[in-house]
Amino acid sequence: MSDLETLSASVTALEESIATTNGGLDVFYLLFAGAMVFFMQAGFAMLCAGSIRAKNVKNIMLKNILDACGGAVGFWTIGYAFAYGGADSSKLTFIGNSDFVLANIHDGGSLIGWFFQFAFAATAATIVAGTVAERCKFEAYIAYSLMLTGFVYPVVVHSIWSSSGFLSAFTDDENKFLGSGMIDFAGSGVVHMTGGATALFAAKILGPRIGRFYDADGNELPEPVSFPPHSVALQVLGTFILWVGWYGFNPGSTLGISPAGYADVAALCAVTTTLAAASGSVSAMMTDMLMTRKATGETMYDITMCMNGALSGLVGITAGCSVCEPWAAFVIGIIAGWVYIFVSSLLVKLKIDDAVDAIPVHFGNGMWGCIATGLFASPGLVANAYGTPNNGLFYGGANAGKLLGVEIVGILFIIGWVGVIMIPYFMLLNAMGLFRVDALEEEVGLDISHHKGAAYDMSGPSEDAKEKYEISTSQRKLVVPADDEENA
Repeated sequence: MSDLETLSASVTALEESIATTNGGLDVFYLLFAGAMVFFMQAGFAMLCAGSIRAKNVKNIMLKNILDACGGAVGFWTIGYAFAYGGADSSKLTFIGNSDFVLANIHDGGSLIGWFFQFAFAATAATIVAGTVAERCKFEAYIAYSLMLTGFVYPVVVHSIWSSSGFLSAFTDDENKFLGSGMIDFAGSGVVHMTGGATALFAAKILGPRIGRFYDADGNELPEPVSFPPHSVALQVLGTFILWVGWYGFNPGSTLGISPAGYADVAALCAVTTTLAAASGSVSAMMTDMLMTRKATGETMYDITMCMNGALSGLVGITAGCSVCEPWAAFVIGIIAGWVYIFVSSLLVKLKIDDAVDAIPVHFGNGMWGCIATGLFASPGLVANAYGTPNNGLFYGGANAGKLLGVEIVGILFIIGWVGVIMIPYFMLLNAMGLFRVDALEEEVGLDISHHKGAAYDMSGPSEDAKEKYEISTSQRKLVVPADDEENA
């Protein structure tokens, strides 16, 4: 073999080795990012448990665990197939039609792709559980969770993220809607709006908790009654876990790290995610403080506003985290805090009871995140992340309005699709008596009525033990040393 042939063979072997290493690196990257997204389930569990009353903690914890279980089964059997099965960028389809139960998927890249996407599907289901907490039947929860992760959510994914989706930015140029395709990088619309819209329809049909807007006889109360959270510590812990998990959610949505430019996109996502969360938190808290001062003359800082403002900023930047400049992320977060306050107040006026304020955070700011992308997307960053010349309205140019138009169409599609399927579904569950628990069960708490006892043991020592202790202490003699003994 000549020296040239030897060199060529060495180069080929080196290229194969690099390709194998890069493939393994991408698999590990998605494994790590997916694990962080999955860990957000713990954040949701802590946040939801802390936000509700102590008598329902077991119930909401169990639902959060089963979100992961149901999401895994639903997304494995049919969800992934409906979302990505048979994707072909040369043609548009409404729903996937292959790879059920991951048939014919064996390579590491595809398998880890399923794992990452499953974690997103479970997140969408968890959003609903918090909203309908404290009064939703367990059977109804199982039913809507499987429907959401197995069918409703996958169709949204297919339409926006699959290369065959009619709103996809990843299909062939001639098939892109308005010549652009929807930019929703990590799922402000796909994940958060879908879960938030489902939560909104569920809360409206299910009705408010007893005593929130109406008394036991159904008479409207003069003022809505707030049910204080039973553990602010759990709320804060959950918020921080979710914030950390978002660094898998947004940067991980590059779906790889080895190709040229992917690391730059992931790094930008981490920065924009941080700034939007921070500005959203401060925006919501300070705005609420100013509103309270104007109404009462007192200066009060609400930690709930601080926490939900941060989550609102995170949801708001999720769509455009890869295509917005850091300064734009800061502005998006500020407005996200205002959106949260407005939607939360609107729900109270409409007498829609959201136990954890998930609808303002996920639905309201999921919508804002999509609109914000249509406004703030930088042409250079869009080219880096998507390889297309699109940009937001504020940057002007021939394509300025197209992206915003596509984002609005995407918003309307998500609301319409979720509503068409889930409203009749929830109404059917309600008509069959499968949706809401009995009034007495709700009053005593779902932990006792459904889960074999309360989450916390508050019984303390028995009366007999306390009596024996008092007798014992009364018989003790306290010996005080004399002065001469102290001086000795």
